[in-house]
Amino acid sequence: KKYGVDALRYYLNTDCAFGTDLRFDETKMTSTWNYINKIWNASRFVLLNISDLKELTFDNLSMEDKWILTKFENIVKSSIKHMDKYEFNLFGSETYEFIYNDFCSNYIEFAKFNSESNTTKSVLCYVLSGILKMLHPFMPFVTEEIYQNLPIKDAESIMISQYPKYNKEYVFNDELNIVEEKISFIKQFRNIKTENNIPKDAKVLINFDDEIIIKMLKLQDNLISDSLDINSYKVEEGKYCAIIYYEKEISEEDIKLKEKQIEDLKNSIARREKLLSNENYCSKAPANIVEMDRQKLEEEKKKLEELLK
Repeated sequence: KKYGVDALRYYLNTDCAFGTDLRFDETKMTSTWNYINKIWNASRFVLLNISDLKELTFDNLSMEDKWILTKFENIVKSSIKHMDKYEFNLFGSETYEFIYNDFCSNYIEFAKFNSESNTTKSVLCYVLSGILKMLHPFMPFVTEEIYQNLPIKDAESIMISQYPKYNKEYVFNDELNIVEEKISFIKQFRNIKTENNIPKDAKVLINFDDEIIIKMLKLQDNLISDSLDINSYKVEEGKYCAIIYYEKEISEEDIKLKEKQIEDLKNSIARREKLLSNENYCSKAPANIVEMDRQKLEEEKKKLEELLK
């Protein structure tokens, strides 16, 4: 009654490895309910924007369209492998990462700036439909409800629709790497502004002309063409580089906050390095979790390096 049957079903199936005992944890039930709520809200946004779609067309794919299609095809391939082996816990962790971060948090944000394109609408419909089909065995009710509202379906009910099949025609590895760089750059830029309480009107010097990044970071009115002789913060990821110019009076509180951030980062880096040096952990933990730890370690090292300058 509190969380619904879909949340309970998904949690019981994906929380532990096949053949092992499950220790029931209500906080994880809450997380599962929040996850389903995230999918519901994201689906409402997609359905609102694709209501006039008559057919799927992939004629003029943007770089971001190609990125999400590649991520989707990779997760389809991975999910089929895990489902065949009854590795529902691995299915759960990998699809969660894709759905929550790649689709809901990143691609939908990209799509907001290209929402009039029939190609982007088609990609939204295609990927959402695939997500619903992958999740349906674990969340039968909410996926059926959303599926019934799709403008383009391949069956009367999701129960008799085809499970997604891997399609290598929609794999674009070059675009995948470029957009991954974009996402990392945007994340770093926002983090630096938040951590340093930099206002929205701070001036920014960039070395690129990427409309999506400029719109997402709301830089249109803040761009400058020459450097300024004031305090600056550098954000760099691959070929993308930005320098944020902002100077404020450094208080004793700011100094203490920076010292605490440095100390916290050092402790976190030491913990991750110890974890990743453990061969038992690296060989037995899910590959995507280990890789995530490696990426976070590199991010923390970069952040520490910036703070120590």
